[in-house]
Amino acid sequence: MSSEAIVQNYFEDALSSLRAYKKLADKAIAQLKDEEFFITLDEEANSVAVIMKHMAGNMFSRWTDFLTTDGEKPNRNRDMEFVIEAQTSKDDVIDYWERGWACVFNALEPLRPDDFERTVKIRGEDHTIVQAINRQLMHYSYHVGQIVYLAKHFRSASWQSLSIPRNRSSAFNAYLSNQPGGVANREKQFDAAAGFSEETENK
Repeated sequence: MSSEAIVQNYFEDALSSLRAYKKLADKAIAQLKDEEFFITLDEEANSVAVIMKHMAGNMFSRWTDFLTTDGEKPNRNRDMEFVIEAQTSKDDVIDYWERGWACVFNALEPLRPDDFERTVKIRGEDHTIVQAINRQLMHYSYHVGQIVYLAKHFRSASWQSLSIPRNRSSAFNAYLSNQPGGVANREKQFDAAAGFSEETENK
């Protein structure tokens, strides 16, 4: 396999992983009641709204002019990402979240293999393109896990699973055997697990 093919394979996997993480978070958020959106479990904890605001703020900073400017923008106010002002609505946070993710994909989707020979800066440190993408993949997966945990906590027994339900692994493997095969894709893997869970819930 050529080096260009390896880069392309990595890039496609990174994009599908980011889309899968967004979809996972969105499906968890959709299960929340409006008031649960802003609840914190204790004084040191973050609400779902705060986590989303912080993630979006990070996205705007990291991915705006991704190839040409430092990923920590001078106009970023990171501390305010952890503050939800009284007039902020659920729709306000979701709109900011969606615009943040649009910034991610608008920066990444046009990249070509030769762009991976470049370096970018984050807080003054040089990063290869792979390092910069992986840094954000790790960060976003960490916070998406928090969102899912909180949503599952609030929904409790009414939670609709977004992964393979407990004690259903064998049934899920049988379910997969009836699905179209092909190259591994993170988003399709998530869709398969979520689809199986939904079918199980509806039976």
